[in-house]
Amino acid sequence: MIDSHAHLCSAALAEDLEEILARAFSHGVEKIVNITTNPEELARGLLLSKQHPWIYTVGSTTPHDVEKEGEASFEAFATHARAGDLVAVGETGLDYYYWRDSAEIQQDFLRRYLKLAAECELPVVIHCRDAFDDFFRVLDSEKVVRGVLHCFTGTLEEAKEVIARDWYLSLSGIATFKKSEELREVARLVPLDRLLIETDAPYLAPLPYRGKRNEPAYLVETAKCLAEARGISFEEFAAATAANAQNFFGI
Repeated sequence: MIDSHAHLCSAALAEDLEEILARAFSHGVEKIVNITTNPEELARGLLLSKQHPWIYTVGSTTPHDVEKEGEASFEAFATHARAGDLVAVGETGLDYYYWRDSAEIQQDFLRRYLKLAAECELPVVIHCRDAFDDFFRVLDSEKVVRGVLHCFTGTLEEAKEVIARDWYLSLSGIATFKKSEELREVARLVPLDRLLIETDAPYLAPLPYRGKRNEPAYLVETAKCLAEARGISFEEFAAATAANAQNFFGI
């Protein structure tokens, strides 16, 4: 399996990170895509990738941080994207759930990161919450290489709009929750060659670990749940989503 989205540089994972990585590998997670969201995390992430070649670095300021940190951080991410140190740009995007007041600046930075990704011929990792209309409008006005909606929690119709643009969807441990039947329906709807899986560690632990600190080893629970939802074997599902992550990130 490949964990397509984890925050390995989070303080919540710092104390026992090596043990966390060992557990991930022992549970069949052979690659991890590490998301960094500020220059300090980026520096640690690049060092981590050198120490563990099976960990890959992605970076940008998140939409809910761009108002305070966007301008100060953009050049750090741009420099390393241009240098070939990143396998994708992200997680950029739009989040109106708590941060609607900063919608204009979120859209501005989304456009800047989309342009950076196109310039560097890198994929983009998108965070979108309660903002799909504006997201699709911005996306359709920019030149984009390829992208993934990470931790997708949208509707079936929004999933169809993503797939219509030949993008990828990534599902997290939320899809294992009892009330997440629509996300399991999304998992059945999305073409298998356009589906990724992630932990978003240390957040959003799947059942039976809900409420606890998440870690990449728990990806197996999400994979089992979604394989069952699609009516295919765990092995087929794990192999397919791993191949998709390899193709998407070029790893």
